[in-house]
Amino acid sequence: MTEPGRLFDCIQYHIENGPIDNMLAAKENGKWRTYSTAEVKTIVHKLSAGLINLGISAGDMTSEGRDKVAILCKNRPEWIMLDMAVQQIGGLLTPIYPTINVNELEYVLNDAQVKIVFVNDEDLYLKVLSLKARVPSLTEIFTFEHVANAKHWKEALNASNDEALQKIPAIADRIGYKDLATIIYTSGTTGKPKGVMLSHENILSNVMASIPCFPKGERQRALSFLPLNHIFERMVTYLYLFSGTAVYYAESLDTIGDNLKEVKPDLFTTVPRLLEKVYDKIMQKGAELTGTKRKLFYWAHDLATKYEINKELGFSYNLKLAIANKLVFSKWREGLGDNIKCIITGGAACQVRLIRIFTAAKIPVMEGYGLTETSPVMCVNRIEVEGRMFGTVGPTLSNVEVKIAEDGEILCKGPNVMVGYYKNPEQTAEVIKDGWFYTGDIGMLIDADYGPYKQYLKITDRKKELFKTSGGKYVAPLPIESKLKESPFIEQVMVVGSERKFVGALIIPSFPSLLDWARKNGITETSNESLIRNEKV
Repeated sequence: MTEPGRLFDCIQYHIENGPIDNMLAAKENGKWRTYSTAEVKTIVHKLSAGLINLGISAGDMTSEGRDKVAILCKNRPEWIMLDMAVQQIGGLLTPIYPTINVNELEYVLNDAQVKIVFVNDEDLYLKVLSLKARVPSLTEIFTFEHVANAKHWKEALNASNDEALQKIPAIADRIGYKDLATIIYTSGTTGKPKGVMLSHENILSNVMASIPCFPKGERQRALSFLPLNHIFERMVTYLYLFSGTAVYYAESLDTIGDNLKEVKPDLFTTVPRLLEKVYDKIMQKGAELTGTKRKLFYWAHDLATKYEINKELGFSYNLKLAIANKLVFSKWREGLGDNIKCIITGGAACQVRLIRIFTAAKIPVMEGYGLTETSPVMCVNRIEVEGRMFGTVGPTLSNVEVKIAEDGEILCKGPNVMVGYYKNPEQTAEVIKDGWFYTGDIGMLIDADYGPYKQYLKITDRKKELFKTSGGKYVAPLPIESKLKESPFIEQVMVVGSERKFVGALIIPSFPSLLDWARKNGITETSNESLIRNEKV
């Protein structure tokens, strides 16, 4: 085939560019169950045919006329297979976070006029079932786990027949690059959830522009644990599929450590908070060492905090770092499966100190930036060293434009910018003006004096989070919060001070770190409540 034009073309692209025996994988009954490219193709086609017989269609091909299928589910191979199955018959998959409250769930199901819902387990089945009478469009609920008195997803698969299978190619041929691929509802801090309409062009252009930014190699593996409900992990999954990388789904957030050692991935995506927890765990183990090993650990760590990229560090420093990598950081890499080429992070600001330390330890952390409305990547630091700059979210993708408005707001233009908000042209017009998407974030472009990329984007704050003290001074809370979170004793922090004389911070302590410190300093309190009241603390 020529260049792919729809997301579901990844299967044929896989077949023509080298099918593999582990296109998708997940644990079943304690063992890894892999799905080959051929098996994925069979299941996707069969599920498409089953959905046709269950009444899912492209309708008149308008956003409102196309049938919607919702999914509330943890990451698993069936998730992405359902996505492709719905796409190729012209339906629209609407992913919903399993943790959504019942009122918002009812709103989304009715706003999208969802026909069929797929859920992970009994709890989610009962959650959706409790709303069925109030969602007139809803005809079926299927479960991926076996649930008493509920229809298992394989019933949708088995609704397939030859007649429906034969219809798929003609329906798929009608679906073009510019057509909608999905509607993703995002919860704002106020108001009702907004349905972000993303086309195949939006997501696929982002996939293809992102592929050159990441490691290349044969038989690569990725571990997936960020929710597929979010466009970040979903887009990256298609990036994996179009680049021939096998996707292994972690059992849960609690098993990531074990799954990393089992899968030995080349790369994975994460959010800064999870990366911070990995770092905190490493530092905790370092603190438990004694004697020479302890000194060596902290010597290596101190060395890593001074690491710079794209600067000459000198023979002496490089020699010391090579020793640190051999004796100390090799253990860090072992904990991540001992095969990691890079970690991709996004979704929130990542501490520069962490990126610096992990990169020194030969675990490159590539921070990027984007929003659901931009499919999502606008900028990302590259795998090649000369395409990275600490403290920034990287250069723009090759097909994306970024500029800074007079008030500092980051604007974006490109094929990745959403079609609009579902059934909401007024809100769409508020954020897209003359083709530019207004992100609501504040930033600046930093000039580079090295490498092929001349400018890097630095995020400084959220536009709506800037506040003014009673003295008239504007305060950007994000840099302050990021600096405070470098402390191992702080779990979360929020800087406050609007219309007040001074700026303060609400702090949620990291109690495991605090208890460990208290124990070493002869403080006997064991409860969180008594600990935070202790004067020394």
